Amino acid sequence: MRFQPSPAHLLALSVAAAAVLTVPLVASATSGSSADPHSRRTDHTESLRQQVIGGQARNVILLLGDGMGDSEITIARNYAVGAAGHLTMDSLPMSGEYTTYSVQRADPSMPDYVPDSAATGTAWSTGHKSYDGAISVLPNGRPIPTLLELAKTAGFRTGDVTTAEIEDATPAVMSAHVTSRDCKGPANMAACPTNDTLNGGAGSIAEQQAVLQPDVLLGGGGAVFDQVVQGGKYAGLTVREQAQSLGTQIVTTADELATARGDQPILGLFAPVNMDLEWTGPLAVPGGTEPAECTPNSDRDVDQPHLSDMTRKTISILDHQTRQSANGFFLQIEGASIDKQDHAANPCGQIGETVEFDRSIKIALKYQRTHPQTLVVVTADHGHTAQIVEAGSQTPGATATLITHDGAQLEINYATTTYPGSQQHTGTEVRVAAKGPQAANVLGITDQSDLFFTMRRALGLD
Repeated sequence: MRFQPSPAHLLALSVAAAAVLTVPLVASATSGSSADPHSRRTDHTESLRQQVIGGQARNVILLLGDGMGDSEITIARNYAVGAAGHLTMDSLPMSGEYTTYSVQRADPSMPDYVPDSAATGTAWSTGHKSYDGAISVLPNGRPIPTLLELAKTAGFRTGDVTTAEIEDATPAVMSAHVTSRDCKGPANMAACPTNDTLNGGAGSIAEQQAVLQPDVLLGGGGAVFDQVVQGGKYAGLTVREQAQSLGTQIVTTADELATARGDQPILGLFAPVNMDLEWTGPLAVPGGTEPAECTPNSDRDVDQPHLSDMTRKTISILDHQTRQSANGFFLQIEGASIDKQDHAANPCGQIGETVEFDRSIKIALKYQRTHPQTLVVVTADHGHTAQIVEAGSQTPGATATLITHDGAQLEINYATTTYPGSQQHTGTEVRVAAKGPQAANVLGITDQSDLFFTMRRALGLD
């Protein structure tokens, strides 16, 4: 069995690590200045020691870059701000790595070294390992309470934001329990007979989200909400109608979101499936591409909000709702298409989504500066394919070459499947970084499931 350190042990390790930890070695144009927080010439020991804060948080904001491994972060940094620059996510004072393996459904004592987003999300949302495809259920199919559900029950306001379908794995793990991630709507229940309302179950992911009613639930996936409920109390209604009958207000455009008030639960359905990409550019191909730059996606629907828009609005609503209450809020935010464009060997799509995700981190950290009782965590669910290779090299995979912020050539390789198939996840550990109460518990090498306990402890839900 894997060693499970106690909270006290973790905190003791964190304090010890903080005494010797230095800020990540990221130089900027002013790296020689003593005022530069990223300078390698400055002793950061005391400032980092001051960042080790225990106790309880009023709010927790968890930001997930889907498929955002260290390579994906480095690629985005190199392209957008240069090798000596730094992204907002590089500024969080406490940074570690966590392991992401799932378990085998037939034999949960055996690891599955390359996980999917359902199993990884189940780990941080419930504190339990499960199999690929599981949405907050154990390998035997039993549902396990999620952090969002626990927070809601305890009187916290809650939010769940994504650029994917809101029924996709990462948003779903906080708001539903099904035995297969494919069971998104009432017409998709073949893999989840025990969860089907026709068999007395709680229904599909969308049906469960409609009933749970997070205070703010935003993303794509509108087509699933137009499916018709097959059984139970809401049979004959679409899931959209079910949500409205429970008092949820539905918004479908950026303008509607901007003017929405938080006096009712808000369900944002901004696209039939996934939301549009930020950037476009050459796809990787065998033999490589000519050096090119990324461009804004001119086909992006102007009625769709950006992830940063959804982040800003959600934090504003949850903050307003909790100003006069004893409890704060829990919010999960996902940059979903970093993963989806890594699958597609689309470097500009992948980088554009990472840059927009980084803008959302900036908004969360700006809020944290004026609300220091907020724990902000930035991490990923699993690693992915993209690798930086020597410019001009020929590889067995597909490659694309981009001209970066530095004016240099960056060659990116995709080689975890035979071209033109969908690129695969990898089993690497990934970054987890944090700021605020309990942030020191992400230091060192932890496991993904440990993050659940850090966040639960921060909210006082133990």
